[in-house]
Amino acid sequence: MEHVDTAHMMAALELAEKGRGYTSPNPMVGALIVKNNQVVGRGYHHGAGLAHAEVNAIADAGKEARGATMYVTLEPCNHHGRTPPCTQAVIESGISKVVIAMADPNPKVAGGGSAVLKENGIEVITGVCEHAAQKLNAFFIKHSQTGLPYVILKCASTLDGKIATQTGDSKWITGTAARRHVHNLRHAVDAILVGVDTVKSDNPSLTTRLDDIRGKDPLRIILDTRLSIPEDAWIIQKEQAPGTVLVTGPITDTKAKERLCQKGVTLIEAPTTDGLIDPCSLMEILGKRNITSILIEGGSRVSASVLRAGVVDRICFFYAPKILAGDGIPICRGPGPEKMASAINVANIEIRQFDNDILIEGDIV
Repeated sequence: MEHVDTAHMMAALELAEKGRGYTSPNPMVGALIVKNNQVVGRGYHHGAGLAHAEVNAIADAGKEARGATMYVTLEPCNHHGRTPPCTQAVIESGISKVVIAMADPNPKVAGGGSAVLKENGIEVITGVCEHAAQKLNAFFIKHSQTGLPYVILKCASTLDGKIATQTGDSKWITGTAARRHVHNLRHAVDAILVGVDTVKSDNPSLTTRLDDIRGKDPLRIILDTRLSIPEDAWIIQKEQAPGTVLVTGPITDTKAKERLCQKGVTLIEAPTTDGLIDPCSLMEILGKRNITSILIEGGSRVSASVLRAGVVDRICFFYAPKILAGDGIPICRGPGPEKMASAINVANIEIRQFDNDILIEGDIV
């Protein structure tokens, strides 16, 4: 029976994946209802404020839910939020058994949903495909448990570790397939973060552009300690401005502040260390604003700063089969450790190929 439970839960996880990019700050959740070895109901969470996966699956199953087994990727909630508790819907549907991949990561409510189901005579099994479920909702888990966003650091470099030439030219290091994957990452996260030097050199849009779906644009966060961003930069044009945040240090230029605010830009003042925005303090500020995930795309001083501060959870480093064989802008710039023993370690390595480009992913440990 174990392999059957695994197969059904993997199908529920595939349903949950359909919500990627749309559910934050809620988790991605999928639910499958099975009766007499036949799938009679499917559902997933489409977006925050909308019906949860369990409710959608029960609606899909209708009367067939009575006496059936539900496979759900996250413990059903037992509290009122923007929607009623899912445990109530499960109990009222007549479902007799619930198989759960992972418990709710919020320590204040973990186990509560399972307990209520058991109290109402429903058989509960937990931990089926638990690791896969945890990986799926890594953003939600970290924010639920720490109040901090999950941080991914992405870069694209030549084989000799350069993200741009000595003149700052970086278009394009990687090919079309690799860049498409980056847009999938942008779609998945709440926010994208770069330093103001990147804005000055590239004038990027920092939007999501996908062919197969209507991608979700992330909130754009620019680190600009001295408020030096060009006022004609693409990301602060009035029609594009509502999704842009400038993070500054203490600023006395009130006129510049007013001009930017009139363009729709949000300004956040954050503590600085050695003239740079302090990453740890910034993550606390952003976490309190319900930002659960951030994709950092550089430049080199920003990448070095966030790595040294220990706020990065995962790296996505693309390497193109190109060599500058000379001066250029490195992946990280700034003071580094004196001994190799002090290097930052990366675990759980995954290697993928996009045409001729190689992506190395892993978790910071």
